[in-house]
Amino acid sequence: MNSRQRRGVILIVLSALCALGVFAGVLTVIRNVESKVGPETTAYELKRDIPAYEPLDEDQFEKVSMPERWVPETAVTDLGELRGKIAVNPLEAGSLLQSDMIVKRPELEPGQQEIAIMIDSETGVAGKINPGNQVNIYATFEGDQTGDKTQPSRSQVIVDNAKVIDVGELTPFEEGDEDDARTRQREREGVPITFALSTADAQRVAYAESFAEHVRLALVAPGSDPVPEDERTYTLTGER
Repeated sequence: MNSRQRRGVILIVLSALCALGVFAGVLTVIRNVESKVGPETTAYELKRDIPAYEPLDEDQFEKVSMPERWVPETAVTDLGELRGKIAVNPLEAGSLLQSDMIVKRPELEPGQQEIAIMIDSETGVAGKINPGNQVNIYATFEGDQTGDKTQPSRSQVIVDNAKVIDVGELTPFEEGDEDDARTRQREREGVPITFALSTADAQRVAYAESFAEHVRLALVAPGSDPVPEDERTYTLTGER
């Protein structure tokens, strides 16, 4: 082997050693990164914006993988947790789903039933009533000034401390007004509110929705006392 061949062999050996050194360096970097990042886990992101108090289902989320150490302890890793849940606040697309973003939908108690009525957004507590709230339901009735026994117009508490279990979306609806024997349609906006009520209270609410001039809601603090019997009905004659 001449000197040129020996130099060639030496260069090849040195190149191989350098390649091994680079490979070992890359492995070291990879192991270092893996030790810092750790294993990955599953989480879920929102595909779209979700309004507050909307029921949640699996189609609203997409599965993502990310390092376990970067995932918050409150992150939802199993979409089975969404069953029977609603959003607490408006949720933005791309947000990581976390357990403090959702709550259990209020449920019926024994002896209760669901009843939903449309509440005018102008006369109701627009935007302030949420599932789980308690409200007093007021109805106003037009008086009867004909005949021997006249009846004054009155406002009456139909149900107190009614439990709200669902709030729908703002929906246009029409109201018919009698005008010269012709019905004039006036478009308004209302919100369907679902209550958990006893049979008797559900009948009172159904009656008020059918025959009252207006039905209004008054938000009350949890655990509030029932409205006293002598304060449940109000008429102007009582002020005179």
